Amino acid sequence: MTAFQSHARRSVLITGASSGIGLATAHRLLDRGWRVFAAARRLEAMEPLRSRGAELLSLDLADQDSCHQLADAVSCEVGALDALVNNAGYADTGPVETMSIECARAMFEVNVFGLIGLTQMLLPPMRERRRGRIVNLSSIAGRFVTPGAGWYGASKHALEGISDALRLELQGFGVQVVLVEPGLIRTGFEAVSEVSLRQQSTDPVWGPMMRRVAASWADGFRRGSSPELVARTIASALETARPKPRYRCGKDSEALVLQRLIPTELWDALVRQRMIG
Repeated sequence: MTAFQSHARRSVLITGASSGIGLATAHRLLDRGWRVFAAARRLEAMEPLRSRGAELLSLDLADQDSCHQLADAVSCEVGALDALVNNAGYADTGPVETMSIECARAMFEVNVFGLIGLTQMLLPPMRERRRGRIVNLSSIAGRFVTPGAGWYGASKHALEGISDALRLELQGFGVQVVLVEPGLIRTGFEAVSEVSLRQQSTDPVWGPMMRRVAASWADGFRRGSSPELVARTIASALETARPKPRYRCGKDSEALVLQRLIPTELWDALVRQRMIG
């Protein structure tokens, strides 16, 4: 057992805990004896976690008041968290040319500004105690983008950059920052995007590309990895004595290695062949 593991009743806040990776992570950490604060917009979807002992909190990352209320509630309960898992986020799809700036800005508000804003509220007690761990859920899209997901990829690139800065800044204060970069995971991502993909498929300019994108995603996610795989990765990142700065996991995450090794022109050709034709 590591020094980090030895603390009795370790506390963790998991955002986006109502489904997918967040829900699987909450169950995993409950199994391992953590005190779990589970946060999401849909409290009713987290009732199974309450029955297992999790403490449920309402959270809308796009609402500053909601973030402040959650941070105050956690502070009253535990003072400083042992760990924060920033999992909440969402994806909207569409060509860069046609996605409205309002839609793109809303995605950044949740995936970047809301996430980091909540972290800013919860971080001071961890820093003052000189112990804690922050896990930010990125994606393989945080390292490379594909057609039809440019704005989402940009939000994850931004999260990667700010996480790198945060890791360096907090290193001397005993707070460790970790990025988890899942590949294709069976979380229902493609189903959530189905409406917008269907609308875009009729666009006279971008319709053919978006139909190829939709087909590629449907095939990829159908063969994707389980959320439990990511939950195990997160648990490992939280409980090891010396976590790595980045963990990749799940289907197609090995593409992160390939993409760094081959020329950009060749990579572009491979992506175009698969997703544009």
